[in-house]
Amino acid sequence: MRRQTDHPLVRAAISIAALGGLLAAVLIAAKPSLPWTDRTDNAAAAQAQAAPGPVMFPLFGRKSGRLYDYEPKGTGGVQPMVDMGGGWAEADALVQANVSDGGKGNDLYHRIDGTLFYTAERGNDTKVVGGGWQIYDRLVSVGNMGGTAEPDLVARHTDGTLWLYAARPDGLLQPRIRIGSGGWGAMTALAGRGDYTGDGKTDLIARHSDGTLYLYPGTGDYVADGVLGARITVGAGWNIHKLIVSAGDNNGDGRTDLIAADTAGLLWLFKGTGNPSAPFAPRVQIGTGGWAAFDHLF
Repeated sequence: MRRQTDHPLVRAAISIAALGGLLAAVLIAAKPSLPWTDRTDNAAAAQAQAAPGPVMFPLFGRKSGRLYDYEPKGTGGVQPMVDMGGGWAEADALVQANVSDGGKGNDLYHRIDGTLFYTAERGNDTKVVGGGWQIYDRLVSVGNMGGTAEPDLVARHTDGTLWLYAARPDGLLQPRIRIGSGGWGAMTALAGRGDYTGDGKTDLIARHSDGTLYLYPGTGDYVADGVLGARITVGAGWNIHKLIVSAGDNNGDGRTDLIAADTAGLLWLFKGTGNPSAPFAPRVQIGTGGWAAFDHLF
């Protein structure tokens, strides 16, 4: 049985002190370790890190300032929640990314007061990635778009431009490149973490404020404004979902899926097909209620 107290995000108590308006210290109460010793190599632990393909991740969520972990069943859906602890209300961005231990760790990026931090599941500290991140109003892990072995971050600027930060093995980030020249402020959700078109390249999912869902195929080219190809319309009516997230290949069929929580509190799985013209099969309910209480799924 999984031991809740073994999870590094339960045991890592982060304290931030301000001195003259600057970050003074980040203190970790305990050294992170394996989240539980008896899991059967689930999620990213048994698979290659964030390259396209059959990568399975846990689903993390926050409600009322507490983090919760939902491990995948492996055949579609999630297992009962594991409470990872409170104190996360002041984080205004939370991103899961498998960087540590050669891509087998379920790590965390989080932002507080414009400073971005990185906590490794299989490491020994929390690092300051950098300041000034308040210029972005949305952050998401997208897998490997930048040509490195580590999963990258996509950040949307408040001016509507989109930027890619290629990751490094230590969890820090390489200089950004622009991947969207404008108009991204109209998107109300971004998701990724895998290949949706079946071409072996990492793609990006975006929902427009009018409820239209779009697929932006990855090109495999790590050049400014050349990372994403021409968008494909997936469908309309996606505003019925409060939150949209990718947890990789949730059902274990080798294709990247999408998970959505609707405004009524139900959780749905959209199984990936690998067909760019119809990238998702009809949705399947995997959660019976209460999911509307989450303000963030990642």
